[in-house]
Amino acid sequence: MTIWDPAAFVFWASLLLMTYVYVGYPLVAAMRARWRPRPRVRAPIEPSVSIVVTAHDEADRIASRLTNLLALDYPVDRLEVVVASDGSTDATVERAREYAHRGVTVRPFAVRRGKAAVLNAVVPGLRSDVVLFADARQRFDRGALRALVENFADPTVGAVSGELVLTTAAGPAAARQGTAFYWRYEKFIRATEGRADSTVGATGAIYAIRRDLFEPIPDDTILDDVLIPLRITRKGLRVVFEPGACAYDGAATARQEFVRKTRTTAGTFQLFTRERWLFHPLRNRLWFETMSHKALRLALPPLHAAVLLAALALVSAPFYRWALAGQLVFYAAALIGYLRRGTGRRAFVFSVPCAICVLNWATVVGFIRFLTHRQPVTWERVGSLASP
Repeated sequence: MTIWDPAAFVFWASLLLMTYVYVGYPLVAAMRARWRPRPRVRAPIEPSVSIVVTAHDEADRIASRLTNLLALDYPVDRLEVVVASDGSTDATVERAREYAHRGVTVRPFAVRRGKAAVLNAVVPGLRSDVVLFADARQRFDRGALRALVENFADPTVGAVSGELVLTTAAGPAAARQGTAFYWRYEKFIRATEGRADSTVGATGAIYAIRRDLFEPIPDDTILDDVLIPLRITRKGLRVVFEPGACAYDGAATARQEFVRKTRTTAGTFQLFTRERWLFHPLRNRLWFETMSHKALRLALPPLHAAVLLAALALVSAPFYRWALAGQLVFYAAALIGYLRRGTGRRAFVFSVPCAICVLNWATVVGFIRFLTHRQPVTWERVGSLASP
């Protein structure tokens, strides 16, 4: 048996590609950031800032959210907060208007249209230097806004993504291990990309752009926090990651992470279908990052299946027998992790395989929803959940 045996070729080709996606690209990104960093200027500047909070039926937490934003360490005369109510049917608008005397503006939209359509309607009318996009769920660290805008002292920076910190009542370290591991992994990649040049997308819970760089996006866009930053990089500017700008959110359960990832996957397929320039190395200066960080991840479910089925076909050979056994142990650990969800703190060896499998299954479901046009552009609230 040689590597050119069809089953062996499928096994090794799929395994190598899968290893590159999970481990290889993060290492390459880290090496680029270390050996070929692109420094950026930071300075304590105070541009005018508009914080746009898109909300739907958030009457129970809009007051605490506005209190949090108005307490940010930033000059009051340089800051405005705009609450864009996307077809809320509860008291969101009324409660937000209670903060009008503190400079909060409320833009109510009677019909729910989705975040992209709301941003298209609100942002062009702003007159600030910087626009910060936020949701009603998270809470910002008091110094988050200053940390973000310091990056705009560099004229090559067009957008800045903050850091989403997942927490439980016991604090960040006690956040659900599988989900928390995924977010640490994702933030590591974004941070290294930003140090070398630009991140591919931003954290939807906290990201800011130069207001004059905003251009309307299709109203049914699912991933505004990827499309808007990518279009900014197309103009030749950078999108960077700022770990000093923290937004806090509750750690997602496996179900919540599944909902989030399903939506993200459907949105990624939508993105690649519409923004064909992303596939052209000469038109997309982040082509390598986009393909490695976004496109190849969509292939992970079939790669997992190919490695498993190829090992099964070659089970008569000792090496592949062990390879098959290793995979079965991995999936058994994932199943145990899934069955023990909600039982409190789970062992790392169970929670991480469970998170990987949940994310891959969500990719499959997201693809089906994209094909069947069943992924709504509006976001359905499922407890505390991080933005895509």
